[in-house]
Amino acid sequence: MWDMRRPLQILKSSNIQIFKSPPLPTVFKEAKRTWQLSLPIILAELSQVGLGLIDTAMVGAISYRQLAAAALVNSVINIPFVLGVGLALSISQNVSMAHGRRDAPLVSHYFYNGFWLCAITALLIAVAMHLGSGIVFHLGQDAAVAAYAQPYLKIMGWSLVPMLLFMAMRQFTDGLEHTRIGMVLSIAALPTNALLNWVFIYGHWGLPRLELFGAGIATLLTRLLMFLSIGFLVLYQRRFRRYRQVSSRQWKLKKETLRSLLRIGIPSSLQIGMESGAFAVSGILIGTIGALEQAAHQIALSFAAFTFMVSMGLSQGGAIRASNAWGRNDWGAIRRIGKGNVVSALAYGAFCVLLFSVFRYSLPAFFTNDAAVMALAAYLLLFAAIFQLSDATQAVAVGLLRGIKDVKIPTLYVAMAYWLIGIPIGCLMAFYFKMGAAGMWIGFVAGLTFSSLMLNRRFLRMSKRQL
Repeated sequence: MWDMRRPLQILKSSNIQIFKSPPLPTVFKEAKRTWQLSLPIILAELSQVGLGLIDTAMVGAISYRQLAAAALVNSVINIPFVLGVGLALSISQNVSMAHGRRDAPLVSHYFYNGFWLCAITALLIAVAMHLGSGIVFHLGQDAAVAAYAQPYLKIMGWSLVPMLLFMAMRQFTDGLEHTRIGMVLSIAALPTNALLNWVFIYGHWGLPRLELFGAGIATLLTRLLMFLSIGFLVLYQRRFRRYRQVSSRQWKLKKETLRSLLRIGIPSSLQIGMESGAFAVSGILIGTIGALEQAAHQIALSFAAFTFMVSMGLSQGGAIRASNAWGRNDWGAIRRIGKGNVVSALAYGAFCVLLFSVFRYSLPAFFTNDAAVMALAAYLLLFAAIFQLSDATQAVAVGLLRGIKDVKIPTLYVAMAYWLIGIPIGCLMAFYFKMGAAGMWIGFVAGLTFSSLMLNRRFLRMSKRQL
């Protein structure tokens, strides 16, 4: 009699792949793990953007010129700020690598050196912003906007000191996969900042009405509280005791360690700096068209920056996981993590396309009631919707490459994307073809598309080569 089980036994014993698990569920499994690690990072990043959105909304309620001044300062200060952020990211990458090797003393050593590297950088930036605040009068901006911007630039420069110190400690805790710490403190900063804004911007509790400058004071105090809170937890919480116990031997500055941090930190800073710098320069260029265009650009860019924080969180989560696997020399895991992260980025980017397309007329109302500004901002949000897929996928690719310590060639790709493609095309469309602010956003679409294609192609090639 014919045994119906025999064909199955023959197939199972052969080399036919039908009985092997398909790759797609594995991709989803890795995507889920990265989301679990990244979600607290994402919420922390969104909270940081939320601080800026609160400032923008509360200042925008006063006048669109003060809103434009805030946009101008953000454009100027973002360039040096992201240089500090790149150095902070080098802490999580090295801490995660050492953690993957189960080397607690090395984790502690990287943290200490990275913290002081960020501290020195933050002080240099703050001093430079204070002494060079007069630059706002030489950028072709509206005179009233520049007058509002100068004192705000000074105090926002000093607020970067506690902010970068907070980020240095947060990158240490994130690198150890204790990502909820930074999340909780960042979320708690939102109501704190809103309350302080209410007090200093509008003049409550017997204090004078300081308007835009008051928003700067509120930001400085909020960031100081964030730094002091995470510092207390790192220095006194039990989970970090093993890293404090070796402080007498490991908490020493070493040239080689600083070089190791800088080898990742400088290219990472350049990557983020060239991207943020391109957006900042575009904001300044749009400001030469008019205050109304700059205000609309700031509104659209605020929403694009807000959604980008999710991509940034996914990027950091993927980078931490890839770096941990790199420390174990597990290239199979690195490739699986990467594919899962790209799938997540595509799904999230598609969601953002839908969000911006459907609600483009409603979203600007959160910032202004000026009909002309709202109409232009709604138009610019269409371009923001177009580049969401490219923006999300290029962000996670940068993180994955940073996780495997590949930063030089990706930095070249980012430079080409923004400064050889994005800005030139944007200027051509904005000024030669008279498309105004929309022309600059067309440049963003072109640059981000190039960046996404090149960076993802490189990661897939690099990870496949090691298998």
